[in-house]
Amino acid sequence: MKGPVLAAVVVALGVRVIRSRHRRFLHPDGRSFTAELTVWGTGRTEGADLLDHPARHDAVVRISKGAGTRGARADIRGLAVRLAGDRPLDLLWSTAGEGRFTRHLPAPRRTFDTFYGSILPYRTGTRRKIYLGARPDTPLGRTLQELTDGTITLYAGDRPFGRLTFGTQLPFRTDAELAFDPVRNTAPDLHPTGFIHFTRAFAYRLSQRWRGAHPAAPAPSAVERTALHR
Repeated sequence: MKGPVLAAVVVALGVRVIRSRHRRFLHPDGRSFTAELTVWGTGRTEGADLLDHPARHDAVVRISKGAGTRGARADIRGLAVRLAGDRPLDLLWSTAGEGRFTRHLPAPRRTFDTFYGSILPYRTGTRRKIYLGARPDTPLGRTLQELTDGTITLYAGDRPFGRLTFGTQLPFRTDAELAFDPVRNTAPDLHPTGFIHFTRAFAYRLSQRWRGAHPAAPAPSAVERTALHR
């Protein structure tokens, strides 16, 4: 049985790679919306401008399924947010556990109405490590087809700091052209840290070039900062 199973896995991966020439290898299916992020802060100083200063930010939000399973079948659900500015800030979450150890592990879910975590920590300007989280306030649904609008509260650790409100859905072509980069599109006082995040810097860029998307502007200092835990 091992031979046929292995062959099937190889064929499936081969098909996935070929298909990724024109679409994302991970989180291929999603819906994107204009959005507004209202920040009120955590009530304490976190050391990051985004978290510490009440403000309103124009944004784009994308909700997706990691493997692209059909309908409401279990999958690693994804949440990606891009905040507009002179240089965009990309924040990414996946469905995960909420415990001390399970927060580091992606968790398949059958609905979008669940907890999303950053899996790995971010470092602020005061060199503090924090985990970012997100939880829908209104029902999003179980399938992508059910997604029409919604609001999501964002967390720094266990403290809510802002609310994301969906606007209008973006055309599918615009959704396909979005190219998030959680390592290069960051801020000096709020950025991912560690080796795993560092490897994502190359994986995202290769994937985006492979499917013909426009990757983020080069930011060698941001990549180095992540790799060296700065």
